[in-house]
Amino acid sequence: MIKFADEAFIIVSSGKGGDGCVAFRREKFVPMGGPAGGDGGRGGDVVFEVRRNLRTLADLRYRQTFKAQNGQPGMGSNCHGKDGEDVVIAVPPGTLIKDAETGEVLHDFGTELGYAGGGKMSGAKVGAKVGGKVNKGNKAGNEDARWVFLKGGNGGWGNTRFKSSVNQAPRQFQPGQPAQTAKLRVELQLIADIGFVGFPNAGKSSLLDYYTNARPKIAPYPFTTKIPNLGIMNVRERDIVLADIPGIIEGAHEGAGLGIRFLKHIARTKVLAFLIDLSDPNWETAFSVLLEELRSFSPELADKRRVVIGTKLDLEETEGRLEALAAALPGERVSGISVFSKAGLEELKDIFLALVVECEAEEEARAKEGASLFADGGADPEMDSHNADEDGDADLFGGDGGESEP
Repeated sequence: MIKFADEAFIIVSSGKGGDGCVAFRREKFVPMGGPAGGDGGRGGDVVFEVRRNLRTLADLRYRQTFKAQNGQPGMGSNCHGKDGEDVVIAVPPGTLIKDAETGEVLHDFGTELGYAGGGKMSGAKVGAKVGGKVNKGNKAGNEDARWVFLKGGNGGWGNTRFKSSVNQAPRQFQPGQPAQTAKLRVELQLIADIGFVGFPNAGKSSLLDYYTNARPKIAPYPFTTKIPNLGIMNVRERDIVLADIPGIIEGAHEGAGLGIRFLKHIARTKVLAFLIDLSDPNWETAFSVLLEELRSFSPELADKRRVVIGTKLDLEETEGRLEALAAALPGERVSGISVFSKAGLEELKDIFLALVVECEAEEEARAKEGASLFADGGADPEMDSHNADEDGDADLFGGDGGESEP
């Protein structure tokens, strides 16, 4: 029934390193050729890459296994084995990568790769904690933001590496490092500036249809919208992304109606727009019920900037209700609109723009504060230790290797 793919389980495997080769140089007129076994190639990595043209995880529904190429074994004449090719998994912006068993968030493609957000752990640090790696130079919003989750195994050493003055014909070699495999849960959380929240048939899709080129299904019955819809509204040469979330009903945080399936998609929105149908008999309690549902799902949602919008002002039964709603919510920003008569729509555009600008200014201030604190504190010891581990990959082959006859 619901074609919107926002969750998938996949199995990923990095490539195995190629084995080292045991070989000896045998040429005419070269009686003491010596060892000539080359090293094995490195296995391919598992890489996640953000693609701006993707909107869902539908591709991961049809292909659940991703395996990087193994490194080729070394060859004679000191020929190095070919490195395995990486497997690149394309995901849309706002994707969460989680461990399928524990549910731990391994990487978040919806946060900035830095210390923005008031000291929260950055994407680079999360990658370091789980053995992943974020490409340097990729900043938030970069179209080709990449994250290396599993590194391929190093190739083994050939017998040329073991020659010495006391071991002139070594038969030792090293096998390549084994591949790594992980089962992951991939979730999508849409990224939007403003998310529409309201009961079914409150006018969310009509408002999105008016402001943007999105064409959601509109009908005079509840639960017309079954999947989230995104649209871009232009205000004073500025683009604002709007998200229409399926209608919420009382008990949604416990699974009622469409339940929590789509509540997570408003977690990344900067501003919440509560749409109240003023023609509904329960219009007076609608806002408090909606706010409580969001608070029960996630307390952070209730703390976001918001605006309360009374809809359907063109109907006779709504007369005087907008003023009563504003009086009942003195601490809230209240506005009224009618998509049918176009009343209040231009004023609401300016309200949306002002709220988004306020949020961006606050985020920028937090980012600067977090960056200054990080600069004053010096380098992050966790990242230093992680970088040291990466530089010391060659030490992993310090043990004795196997032997083979030439």
